[in-house]
Amino acid sequence: MTDHHRTPFGSAASVVLVTGVMAAGKSTVAQALAERLPRSAHVRGDAFRRMLVSGRADMSADEAGRAEVVAQLRLRHRISARTADLYAEAGWTAVVQDIVIGAELPAFVSLVRTRPLYVVVLAPGAATVAAREAARPKTGYGLGWTPEGMDALLRAETPRIGLWLDSGGLTPAETVDAILARAAEALVR
Repeated sequence: MTDHHRTPFGSAASVVLVTGVMAAGKSTVAQALAERLPRSAHVRGDAFRRMLVSGRADMSADEAGRAEVVAQLRLRHRISARTADLYAEAGWTAVVQDIVIGAELPAFVSLVRTRPLYVVVLAPGAATVAAREAARPKTGYGLGWTPEGMDALLRAETPRIGLWLDSGGLTPAETVDAILARAAEALVR
């Protein structure tokens, strides 16, 4: 592999997961990160959720139907992990973006076969997330979820894997700069 395929994440054959709560900036940051890398693909986990046409169970804070919601979430994660592995096998850096928090984070890490694997958890505070949610055209919260509740879930139930970055005071470009500068901290062994 030539030097122009080298990235702060090592060779182009790697996977980077960008995760966090809704409105943490995952989509924007993952796209901006992918655009800075020489050979990259942006794997949008939510695209796999939207592919379910009939029978889709949307995530809610309500316990009713929880088993089906979790099954669909885990299916989406398996598809994202396999897609990322396929891109990496072909020599691309796969930047996966999805909500992968709580016990699902170590489960996702175990699904990805590619190494090196990097995990970046965007963790702006709940107030920042609420302000971002209010300013964006799409709505991520509802169905019993609040920025405060998701933030509490992230911080209390998500294992400290990879680079946790408080991106609350950063622009998307500054967030990408921080990720690239701190790539070694994101490495999952």
